[in-house]
Amino acid sequence: MRRLDAGPGGPVRGPRQGRPTLEEVAERAGVSRATVSRVVNGQTTVAEGLRRAVEAAAAELGYVPHAAARSLVTHRTDSVALILPESPNRVFSDDQFFPSVIRGVAGELDAAGKLLVLLTTGSAEARERAERYAVGGHVDGVMFASLHDADLLPELMVRRGVPVVCNGLPQIAAPCVDVDHEGGVRAAVEHLLAKGRRRIATIAGPQDMVAGRARLDGYREALEDADRRAVVAIGDFTAESGHAGMRRLLADEPDLDAVFVASDLMAHGALQALREAGRRVPEDVAVVGFDDIALATFCDPPLTTVRQPIVDIGRQLARTMLRLLEGLPVEPLTILPTELIVRESA
Repeated sequence: MRRLDAGPGGPVRGPRQGRPTLEEVAERAGVSRATVSRVVNGQTTVAEGLRRAVEAAAAELGYVPHAAARSLVTHRTDSVALILPESPNRVFSDDQFFPSVIRGVAGELDAAGKLLVLLTTGSAEARERAERYAVGGHVDGVMFASLHDADLLPELMVRRGVPVVCNGLPQIAAPCVDVDHEGGVRAAVEHLLAKGRRRIATIAGPQDMVAGRARLDGYREALEDADRRAVVAIGDFTAESGHAGMRRLLADEPDLDAVFVASDLMAHGALQALREAGRRVPEDVAVVGFDDIALATFCDPPLTTVRQPIVDIGRQLARTMLRLLEGLPVEPLTILPTELIVRESA
């Protein structure tokens, strides 16, 4: 067996095994283990000279704090969950809304040095797993998007003391971020009226969601102000429901000359149904959607639509959450603007 001789400074150590420990950093810096722990966890009660000595020793040894151990001291995981109460198939087959929200959230969290945990809760079992995960302290806070009224998870999280920020559910005691649904729809209907359209129908979104109700309210109010009768079909924000809704409207109101559709995906389905019925767009029926996802520019004809700032929704969700985690004041409700984008369909 090879012998390691002692030199003038004491025993010669062989190559060290494993990651450096707090004790080794403390020995190198000439301080106590408790002092190293306070420096590593960002406490400000350590004298500047001691802090510099600890940081130098940690750099020399290549010490990296153990995240799980640090979280026991700081009660922070440096991770935030985004919960989407839809099935994975719905989330990842969506043309742009969910990916754009995720992109906005991820960019802000990454810039702040936080990790994003993405959870889908389209089933009761998935909701239970998400509840256990968040309440169990695996994340510092939870953001929700695409909420339905029957989903009690946000309120449960609030009651259990988990920081929560929501998109589209302002009736709970948590900060919310949304867009000006009613204003956007009013601009769309007023545009159709200004173009001389007289029988303006709508394919509304699901009425158990804030976006679905608010867009229908905006449509009804705009028509009421113009002394026009509302004609409504209900969809679920999918292309298939837009196709089915358009067929129902044509059967019930064959003389309609315009339709406001509460999402671009539904509008895509409505355009297909109009082609199948031999109706020209916009000559016979003008069509306006809502979202301005990438699909809108590739529709035939390109879709007039209400643009909502989808990426900014994600950014604002994350910014609000970061302020909440730092104990800074936050707005209870942030409303982002919408804009009518006019293309060939209307």
